[in-house]
Amino acid sequence: MKKIFVLDTNVLLHNSAALLAFTDNEVILPIEVIEELDAFKKDHDEKGRNAREAIRRLDNFRRKGKLGNGVATEGGGLIRIIANIDLSQAIKELGLSSDVVDNRILMTAYVLQQQEKKVIFVSKDINARVKADAIGIKAMDFEKEKIDFDRLYTGWRKIKTTKEKIDDFYEHKSTGEDVPADFMPNEFALLSDSENEKHTALARYSHEKKKFQQIKYGGKEIWSVKPRNKEQVMAQELLCDDSVRLVTLVGTAGTGKTLLALAAGLKKVFQDATYDKMLISRPIMPLGRDIGYLPGTKEEKLENWMEPIFDNLEFILSMHHKKQRVKFKTVEDILDTGLLQLEALTYMRGRSIPKQFIIIDEAQNLTPHEIKTVITRTGNYAKMVLTGDPYQIDNPYLDSSSNGLTYCVEKMKNQPMFGHVTLTTSERSELASIAAQVL
Repeated sequence: MKKIFVLDTNVLLHNSAALLAFTDNEVILPIEVIEELDAFKKDHDEKGRNAREAIRRLDNFRRKGKLGNGVATEGGGLIRIIANIDLSQAIKELGLSSDVVDNRILMTAYVLQQQEKKVIFVSKDINARVKADAIGIKAMDFEKEKIDFDRLYTGWRKIKTTKEKIDDFYEHKSTGEDVPADFMPNEFALLSDSENEKHTALARYSHEKKKFQQIKYGGKEIWSVKPRNKEQVMAQELLCDDSVRLVTLVGTAGTGKTLLALAAGLKKVFQDATYDKMLISRPIMPLGRDIGYLPGTKEEKLENWMEPIFDNLEFILSMHHKKQRVKFKTVEDILDTGLLQLEALTYMRGRSIPKQFIIIDEAQNLTPHEIKTVITRTGNYAKMVLTGDPYQIDNPYLDSSSNGLTYCVEKMKNQPMFGHVTLTTSERSELASIAAQVL
């Protein structure tokens, strides 16, 4: 028996391809969904783009038949728009106000279910799913791009071995022994003596040589920033290796994600001249909203959203200044060089960005589609770093399992030019560490 999936508007605003995600089942769009798509289509953010794309997809189906009767999909399913359903009985039985658009969408699903059809309501809105459950309709999130966050790839693992093998690793700077068959490219291993846990070695897996190799770039002071724990050493190793084109750093507040990325970027641009510029961007929340409503130039508008970046830069420069490395005293000095560029994600679509060190901060607030859009902007000889905390998400339709950052980690983990580290130890302050754990 085929299932009927009634889609909420936010599903299509999240991913317009959701229309085709239910294989050989029937997809129902209440007319209210079409009206809401029409209201969003003029927006210049990601929701507006998805609304326009969904409308275009529906227009293509319209050319194949009448959407009111249902149009067949290539997967054997059916897409139908319902515009003339009688909700009077549902209003009496449920007591929901018909003035609320979400209620009319839910009541459409309710009427279809009363016709002895297997109906599932699909929404990214938790409250809408709760209401659906309350009136007896099975509800689900749109999970096409979800991953298991509890099993998220961490980028490193601990491996028990012998004292002799660890000593041999230090002597020869590599080893092909005790390498599990499922090790990912650029994954790290903490080799630990099974008889003495304090006797360890930190190694990085070379996919090309099928060996563990000694850390080459990590553990050093960069722009007066030195890693304080093994996870930060791993992160620094990836950030400073130009062969790793995409780096993701996941961790709670104070674990050093942004600080390490900025220090590496400053070194690569201002010291080594490996890249022409450093480009920094963050999602503007509410997600994708145009920054035009703020006064001033683009740079002045962005300053409000870039304060966390400036805080980290000021910290790095203050440490640098203490050690009498005074080429740049303030953030303004760096900005004046023109080698550090601030950009809104809103304006990155369509660009090609070659030979730049790109940092996307707070990437957990991006959808999987937005992450794809951002990464595909990377041009030749460029490097991109995505940082974020999946426990602190401001996008109302994303969670730790469905955001673009964690989705990217799982999908890219077997690529040789990709590297990832999950950082767990807060180094900001004792108070920040405690707060991250208990609050």
